[in-house]
Amino acid sequence: MADIPEAAISEKFLAGTGPGGQNVNKVATACQLRVDVFALGLPPDAYRRLKTLAGSRMTAAGELVILARSYRTQEANRADARARLNELVDAALVRPEKRIKTKPSKAAKARRVDGKKARSAVKSMRGRVRSTD
Repeated sequence: MADIPEAAISEKFLAGTGPGGQNVNKVATACQLRVDVFALGLPPDAYRRLKTLAGSRMTAAGELVILARSYRTQEANRADARARLNELVDAALVRPEKRIKTKPSKAAKARRVDGKKARSAVKSMRGRVRSTD
């Protein structure tokens, strides 16, 4: 797991949206987590991957904004936001494996050509029957 410094994180609690009646209207339970991505000290390639993974959640100023409002309590929403942040940063730190180019063998190429020839022969037999008179 990534080690995220507390100085890079700022939290703000907002009124939640959607159903929930009086609780939603009067209690600020939704958690908006803002993270200064530059303060995380990520390597440049991990930063690029994080920017791609975050998409519209990344601001032009380099802040990552995560909004958690699934739960009825501030603590649960805070934990959810931090867990999602950790998942995102961990995913960005994983370096994708290099693809090793492979070539089909001569036998595989021959099998492919033989299959195409067989299919071509089947199709050439279709169509109008011509008389040999």
